[in-house]
Amino acid sequence: MRALKQATYIATTTALLSLGALYTASANEELAKMAKNPKDWVMQTGDYANTRYSTLKQITKENVKNLQVKWTFSTGVLRGHEGGPLIIGDVMYVHAPFPNTVYALDLNKDGKILWKYEPKQDTNVIPIMCCDTVNRGVAYAPADGDRPALVILNQADTTVVALDAKTGKVVWSVKNGENTDGGKGESGTSAPVVVKDKVLVGVSGAEFGVRGWLAAYDLKDGKLAWKAYSEGPDADTLLDPEKTTQLGKPVGKDSGTNTWEGEQWKTGGGTTWGWYSYDPKLNLVYYGTGNPSTWNPVQRPGDNRWSMTIFARDADTGVAKWVYQMTPHDEWDYDGINEMILVDGMEVKGKKHDVLVHFDRNGFAYTMDRATGELLVAKKYDPAVNWATEVNMDPNSKEYGRPQVVAKYSTQQNGEDTNSTGICPAALGTKDQQPATYSPKTGLFYVPTNHVCMDYEPYKVSYTAGQPYVGATVSMYPAPGGDGNMGNFIAWDAAKGEIVWSKPEQFSVWSGALATAGDVIFYGTLEGYIKAVDEHGKELYKFKTPSGIIGNVTPFEHNGKQYIAVLSGVGGWAGIGLAGGLLSPDNAAAWHGAVDQGRAQGDQAAVVGTAGLGAVGGYAALADYTTLGGQLTVFGLPD
Repeated sequence: MRALKQATYIATTTALLSLGALYTASANEELAKMAKNPKDWVMQTGDYANTRYSTLKQITKENVKNLQVKWTFSTGVLRGHEGGPLIIGDVMYVHAPFPNTVYALDLNKDGKILWKYEPKQDTNVIPIMCCDTVNRGVAYAPADGDRPALVILNQADTTVVALDAKTGKVVWSVKNGENTDGGKGESGTSAPVVVKDKVLVGVSGAEFGVRGWLAAYDLKDGKLAWKAYSEGPDADTLLDPEKTTQLGKPVGKDSGTNTWEGEQWKTGGGTTWGWYSYDPKLNLVYYGTGNPSTWNPVQRPGDNRWSMTIFARDADTGVAKWVYQMTPHDEWDYDGINEMILVDGMEVKGKKHDVLVHFDRNGFAYTMDRATGELLVAKKYDPAVNWATEVNMDPNSKEYGRPQVVAKYSTQQNGEDTNSTGICPAALGTKDQQPATYSPKTGLFYVPTNHVCMDYEPYKVSYTAGQPYVGATVSMYPAPGGDGNMGNFIAWDAAKGEIVWSKPEQFSVWSGALATAGDVIFYGTLEGYIKAVDEHGKELYKFKTPSGIIGNVTPFEHNGKQYIAVLSGVGGWAGIGLAGGLLSPDNAAAWHGAVDQGRAQGDQAAVVGTAGLGAVGGYAALADYTTLGGQLTVFGLPD
């Protein structure tokens, strides 16, 4: 069915959720079975729980030092390469940033190209893509009846295209964006996720005032099954006023409009460009929404629901069971889109829960009961975080579940445009989209993080469709203290809310991590190193690839041998200076020096340093260590 249009219909649908789950439960169980085969990697995050854990164990902490490059493949694109390949049997599916080329590679022949799909997209989409022209990867759907196996791509221009996995031919395509000529600033960067007989797709563009949504399309023909907006009336958000809860209490009527002034929710942001997880037992899909628009908090009073929110939605209908807004009335661009990692039977405060663990941009790590939305733990996972003292954990308090904001670090000072300084984390958060990993062997989460602070000055901005709707100038720099490192790779105890160990890195760790049954954890660095550490954080191996790594480390097994693959190609928000041609070795030192000297007024170098929403100046030194590239590198043990 199409997106629900009447609130009364939502109530009826809610009553039928259990019947819908029973009816469609067997529609696409094959993918869940395939995900349990460690030889393949059939989803971007490894499994529906987003654990990014591999049970392969040929590569161990004893022999990982012997890894060597087995083969490489150039994508032909010189922009930021996020996400990673999928591996199904003897075929690897590799994607690239705009123009979003997709390759099928033959693993029996060191990556021989079986087919190539290169969509013809209007290049006008490039200027409206915030923070580089990235794409986080393709999805795979097994064959079902007459329908062939599919590789599904969410293109930059918001076209969702289903390709025949054997031939690369288009089976169906649909426009996910609401404005077919891109005039509203909508774009596509997220990786789709196949759940049962549907594929879930989000949208990007909050920096252009796009109102976010998550849509579900039928795998058979691409027809819209349901669409759930982040803001708006109940009929748009698919929230039941009495049955959808936040922290155990009903959200009430039109909760998606009544904390906005007038009709600001129509350009309210809350886009959905991150990762999506799924619990088959509960039939619930989990994801987060991004920042409200504009970045100037003075212009949008109220909590701005439901931006910055974790949603738990029924997979069949899209109706929300529960929500939790992490950063009400966001003043810092702390998008809530990071992955939700699902772990069963975690003991928290003496009681076992099936939990959802979320490392938010705002610097707090949340552990929640994923069936009820109960908040169990909310703690800082970087000691530098200072914009809030804590999250109120008293269920009897009116402030329950809300971060306790430190007035000094608010960007809304007496209703005036004031340059607030020393805010930690910076707008790119303690962690951005780069996914963490969970090891059931250690019970710990291994998290790539940013250790970066900012100065933030809002200014008044008017909304014009298709034009930037930001309204803030940001400068970024390493967190104070320490040795000036801009990142850490940490181990986190989600039951206690504690850092177990922390490994500093010169730049932000912007790659997706991977834990393995061989007691090895892998991640990549912005300089281009792939690194392996043991469960205690001891570095065991590193190799420098041709360009900075913002891709996700991916495991697979072929012909009885375990391999590790990773895309390198610097870019994304942290690397936008290089990816966008704003940095070079000649000017990077000057720009970086100017930022370090206080970004003096009138100094053009300092002004340029605020480009890229603050990242150009903050990461200027990156130009001394790497440059553009687009390469897949596959590692294995010696023959």
